[in-house]
Amino acid sequence: MKTAAELIAEAKQRVREVAPDAVRAEREAGGDFVLLDVREPAEVAMGRVPGAVVIARGVLESAVEARVPREQPVVIYCASGNRSALAADTLQQMGYADVRSMAGGIRGWADAGGEIEA
Repeated sequence: MKTAAELIAEAKQRVREVAPDAVRAEREAGGDFVLLDVREPAEVAMGRVPGAVVIARGVLESAVEARVPREQPVVIYCASGNRSALAADTLQQMGYADVRSMAGGIRGWADAGGEIEA
């Protein structure tokens, strides 16, 4: 048996994490990637990154294929970077080749000066 912390740590070893300021810079340079928000609806209602695709972590596996092509690069974020690591690990298992988890989540994004929309 494993704890949630152990599962998250293992996922973070298997996925690429990227800093929020690197995501902002890539986005401002016109980078072609999907920004995927895997938080719950109540969290998203408090604010999200403009233009992000929202698919709650709980329905990710059943909903992502209809909204994000496998060949599309994806940067995933959550509140703090833990669920996004788990989600990135899952997408890699589903055949998504270019997946990254944004370290620090939307909190890190806001702390780095990233825009948040209501």
